[in-house]
Amino acid sequence: MAKHAISPTRSEDYPEWYQQVVRAGELAESSPVRGCMVIKPHGFALWEQMQGILDGMFKATGHRNAYFPLFIPLSYLEQEAKHVEGFAKECAVVTHHRLELNAEGRLIPTGKLEEPLVVRPTSETIIGAMYAKWIQSWRDLPVLINQWANVVRWEMRPRVFLRTAEFLWQEGHTAHATEAEAVEETLRMLDIYATFAERDLAMPVWKGPKPASERFPGAVDTYSIEAMMQDGKALQAGTSHFLGQNFARAQQISFADAEGGESFCWTTSWGVSTRLIGGLIMTHADDDGLVLPPRVAPEQIVLLPIFRSDDDRAAVMACCESLKAKLEDCRWRNEPLRVRIDARDIRGGDKVWQHIKQGVPLRVEIGPRDLAAGAVSLTRRDASPKDRQSLPLETFVAEAANLLEDVQQQLLSRAVAFREAHSACLNSQAEIHEAFADTGTIGFAHVHVADDPAVAAALDPLKVTVRCTPMDWEDEPGTCLFTGQKVARRSVIARSY
Repeated sequence: MAKHAISPTRSEDYPEWYQQVVRAGELAESSPVRGCMVIKPHGFALWEQMQGILDGMFKATGHRNAYFPLFIPLSYLEQEAKHVEGFAKECAVVTHHRLELNAEGRLIPTGKLEEPLVVRPTSETIIGAMYAKWIQSWRDLPVLINQWANVVRWEMRPRVFLRTAEFLWQEGHTAHATEAEAVEETLRMLDIYATFAERDLAMPVWKGPKPASERFPGAVDTYSIEAMMQDGKALQAGTSHFLGQNFARAQQISFADAEGGESFCWTTSWGVSTRLIGGLIMTHADDDGLVLPPRVAPEQIVLLPIFRSDDDRAAVMACCESLKAKLEDCRWRNEPLRVRIDARDIRGGDKVWQHIKQGVPLRVEIGPRDLAAGAVSLTRRDASPKDRQSLPLETFVAEAANLLEDVQQQLLSRAVAFREAHSACLNSQAEIHEAFADTGTIGFAHVHVADDPAVAAALDPLKVTVRCTPMDWEDEPGTCLFTGQKVARRSVIARSY
């Protein structure tokens, strides 16, 4: 079996292992445009599953979807100085609107635009311009809008799903009458992201505010969810920003309040992206390939018919079709099971390994012997490929939902255990240097640090940053290890993607 495994392994070359899992799982590949990716059908189906769950969660909390332009006038970005400064080095800019053939037969850009257009790196400014038109009175508030879109952030060191010049995401943008309402919205969406990560992706996260050095450009406060990958690094898996009145003032988003006065709105923005697919890979995949939590797996169960003769084929396929129908009538977490019959005419071993590498949670093989016994041969993706079990066919139908639930919970438990085994409370600068030395085994360090530029400067030589101060942790007063300031609780520091 080892000859089919991903090479190199995680322990041999983690970055290359990641690329090989993406390739073997048929998720994506690099495009002819440097820094961009082509998301293949299996990868896009995975994104659609994530998108569908999140979209339902957004709508359940009163948000509606809209769409805003890909192009943003340069002058819009200039209205919020911190914002444009934060994204300036990542922007792609359109300056012409036509191509013409010159005398040498080469295409040259002509038709220079009066004002350059920025290909959106994020949409606060263009959406804010529309909110300024739509919002006139306190009766128009709150405005709760989300968009599913693509964005461009010019990336010099691309890695598929984790950092690409163009990627897919959702970005929510809301406007409120009061500061309290906007803060409540910011934290509500942070909770939605944390719930989705743990419940659906089986990816445990710490959620909390980020230090000033890590804030979104122009935000008052930025909150994130931080997950540990199998190499011990942190992945910022989602962010929610309280923007205060900064963008509202810059773009004149104001309203007549109930008392007849004029006030600026309080706004928020929040988003997750296809980076979550990278996080999913690095949380659960193993040296055999992708491992998908059943909640987001495009196919939760694959049925693999085995036959050598036409008579066997007819009987086995009839059984598979009947079993598929029965399984699709079952419900897991109030949804029908997603089942596929793979009857392609390719070698059985190659077919099995393709589904292993694509991370399908449950593989079910059915051949003439299984038919005779009234059974199926079942293998779970969270177990060894050699760990098969035979179940009576009707028992499998009755237990399929429970099996998927168990796979989901096992993946979460495994990820939590990994995070705990690679985390530690550290109480001195010396311990931090030892933990993040080349031979260190700590991924997340829980330390007392202040929200101070001196902390970021002290950690920078170690390539470590303060990820967040977890909100769910108990208060534990202490003294910042770098500045001597008093702090209420520990923060998480780590190397990160």
